[in-house]
Amino acid sequence: MVNEANVKQAGAEKQLKEAQGKIDVLQAEVTALKTLVLTSTPSSPNRQLHPQLQASGARGGYRHVGSHVRNKSASGAFPSVPGKQENTSLSIQPAAKEDREMDSVLYAEFLMWKENLSVERSSAFLSRVYREDIGPCLSFTKSELSQLVQSAVENNSLTIEPVAMSALPMVKASAVECGGPKKCALSGMSRLCRHRIKLGDKGSYYCISPSSRARITAVCNFFTYIRYIQQGLVRHDAEQMFWEVMRLRREMAVAKLGFYLTDQG
Repeated sequence: MVNEANVKQAGAEKQLKEAQGKIDVLQAEVTALKTLVLTSTPSSPNRQLHPQLQASGARGGYRHVGSHVRNKSASGAFPSVPGKQENTSLSIQPAAKEDREMDSVLYAEFLMWKENLSVERSSAFLSRVYREDIGPCLSFTKSELSQLVQSAVENNSLTIEPVAMSALPMVKASAVECGGPKKCALSGMSRLCRHRIKLGDKGSYYCISPSSRARITAVCNFFTYIRYIQQGLVRHDAEQMFWEVMRLRREMAVAKLGFYLTDQG
């Protein structure tokens, strides 16, 4: 019995040593894998960790371009140009930063207008803005109504209000609402109209689409700032005023092209 116990003990010790050896091997493999993972990034992958990134012919059906892996079957329709080596690393471009440079002609026209403040279009400054921004921005399909809208904006007598909110307790019989909740009175297109405009003291209301509203609002913002300058309410220097005018002109150009912001509600 003693001999049998000694044999079992020797066998157990042998198994323990083998298990410890396997543990040491596994720990070494884990350490090696950690090293490979830590030294591998999307922009500079470790080829030992990603064997599919080896040169063509070494391993199977994938090609690596930069940090993306694509199947050859998907990219076969775009063969590489002979004699040109495919760039395998895509450089990360820095985020673009908007810069600006003053146009000397536009600035000179603005300074001349500032010497004789007026909202009349006789000056070179306002004549250019009318021609390049205001006119195109307020040029809608319904030309007659467009002219009325521009006159109301110039006279500061145009009102924009939500369709759900009525400026009057009751709609008078003479008040004709042109367009409709689903048709823009200026463009004549079927659009969901959440706002309407009123021209001066006239009783008519005109439903307008979000795009038409953005265009009218952009022009109104420009005239508001011009009037503030005329009334001496802007305390900036000439260069700051000029760049604000340029920003407002850009708003008109963008609105004319059909871009506008919507409420995220």
